[in-house]
Amino acid sequence: MAELPDLTVFANILNRKYKGQVLDYLEVFVAKKLNVSAEKLKAALQGHTLDSVMRVGKTLQFHFSDNQVLGLHLMLRGELVSLAKDEAPRFQILAFHFKNGEGFAVIDMQRQATPTLQPTPVAVPDALDLDKKYFEDLLRKRRTIIKTLLMDQKAMRGIGNSYADEILYHAGVSPFSIANAIPAKEVAMLFKSIQTVLNKAIKYIGEANGDELRGELKDFMEIHDPRRKTTVKGELIKTDKIGGRTTYYTEAQQHFI
Repeated sequence: MAELPDLTVFANILNRKYKGQVLDYLEVFVAKKLNVSAEKLKAALQGHTLDSVMRVGKTLQFHFSDNQVLGLHLMLRGELVSLAKDEAPRFQILAFHFKNGEGFAVIDMQRQATPTLQPTPVAVPDALDLDKKYFEDLLRKRRTIIKTLLMDQKAMRGIGNSYADEILYHAGVSPFSIANAIPAKEVAMLFKSIQTVLNKAIKYIGEANGDELRGELKDFMEIHDPRRKTTVKGELIKTDKIGGRTTYYTEAQQHFI
């Protein structure tokens, strides 16, 4: 699943390639996840200029002229691909064709990618915009597993399974720790790790992708990688399940209960 760093890079690439372009026509191949009819979606966007693309939590938002906004959640397997003139991609959900002849498509072999016209604004803070006091208060009030809390989109937006593991490893905190049992010093480290890990990933993915929509990248991850048996420090990487999702961790991470 594409997470915050991937989506940030995707938004940057889409802005560089398509910002300011007029949408000539929109193809809707799978309409079951739309919150409006395909016809209404086309009427809202066709002929409008793409003003900007933004990442909002774990979604992308396409802002068109006349205050038309399309939200997009790629879900587990959704991807963005540039449209080639000689071959249409497989598993298309939506295809955006601009008047300059260029375009991109949303593809998903599971057909779960979810477009939403005029998505409802959400007040929950983004992981990259977290206030330190908000974060400290949040942990102090919650007696829940810290990894679960980091991934709770009603508490903070943007962090998914992979980066929760990376952040907790960077901070030296066990994913099984109870949030309100984590000492203040480690909470401060965890707060810094969120910013450090996510911004480092954005930089790496941005440099690797350039101006191409290459999909999510994980080959640089320090712990959330099924190919790794040990960390670069030589620590044995262990796996377990939290909330049905595979968690990667080491015994060196402190467990607070």
